[in-house]
Amino acid sequence: MRILVTGGAGYIGGVVAHQLINSGHQVIVYDNLSHGHPESVPKTARFICGDVGDSERLDSVFREHAIDAVMHFAAFIEAGESMTCPEKYFRNNSAKSLTLFEAMLRNRVHKLVFSSTAAVYGNPESIPVREDAPLRPTNAYGESKLLVEQMLTWLNRAHGLRYCSLRYFNAAGAAGKLGEAHHPETHLIPLLLEVALGKRAEFSIFGTQYPTPDGTCVRDFVHVADLAQAHELALHALETKDKLIFNLGNGKGFSVREALEVARKITGHPIPCREQPARPGDPAILIASSEKICRELNWLPRYTDLYSIVSTAWNWLQTTK
Repeated sequence: MRILVTGGAGYIGGVVAHQLINSGHQVIVYDNLSHGHPESVPKTARFICGDVGDSERLDSVFREHAIDAVMHFAAFIEAGESMTCPEKYFRNNSAKSLTLFEAMLRNRVHKLVFSSTAAVYGNPESIPVREDAPLRPTNAYGESKLLVEQMLTWLNRAHGLRYCSLRYFNAAGAAGKLGEAHHPETHLIPLLLEVALGKRAEFSIFGTQYPTPDGTCVRDFVHVADLAQAHELALHALETKDKLIFNLGNGKGFSVREALEVARKITGHPIPCREQPARPGDPAILIASSEKICRELNWLPRYTDLYSIVSTAWNWLQTTK
């Protein structure tokens, strides 16, 4: 298949692009490089520098490359920033996604795998979170992704657009030569490891009064290679299914303090930390139930404990020093 991967120069998009290439697909990476890295693009993929809000350029890409399916990763992801600049997220994540979908429909491309987020659930009523849980985002980032999911529901109904929405629970780790490196960095595991590498003086714990065993947020981490496998399974499932929604996590929760201790053990570094006020919009606990995708698509995560996930990230970071 010829697959357009938007945001394919980013962390998850890059790993997925490599997975698709290794499986024999033709990959066209489409990325404006505002947050992506050219070195993340597979050498055998075609790279096009472009924005998902550029309808004319998208039409040109679809016509020239006879695209069969789209995997859509291009998005801003900083939940904290979304609370101070929500319009940036609604424009980039929501409105530009609609531009992409319109281009798909004009060019008769009817298969899409969408990179969504656990942030669509907000503060869940029960743990682990199932796909049928209420959707009540607590930050504009989650809301911007939920708007896209709502669009897809109607585009499926009205135009037969086949889609799979994958709701991630904290992607982490490294796969091969690709690891997590955002600018600025806002994700927990790379922030911890940057302290161990001497790139920052200390790690900040945002909030210590949450209703959790140690007072810090609890999160479910899923390895990026396992995410890539899920994306390929979802793509194949769209050959026979027209609407799919799955959580992607490992079903285990780790608090910020637990992640800190794992990082200290792996790196041998004390990783000094400072307690800070809680950030607006951060749910106390997010743990996925991934039973649905395991049952329906036979997804089987290979990295099921935090130690192995963090170890891959640490090994990769040491090669980039």
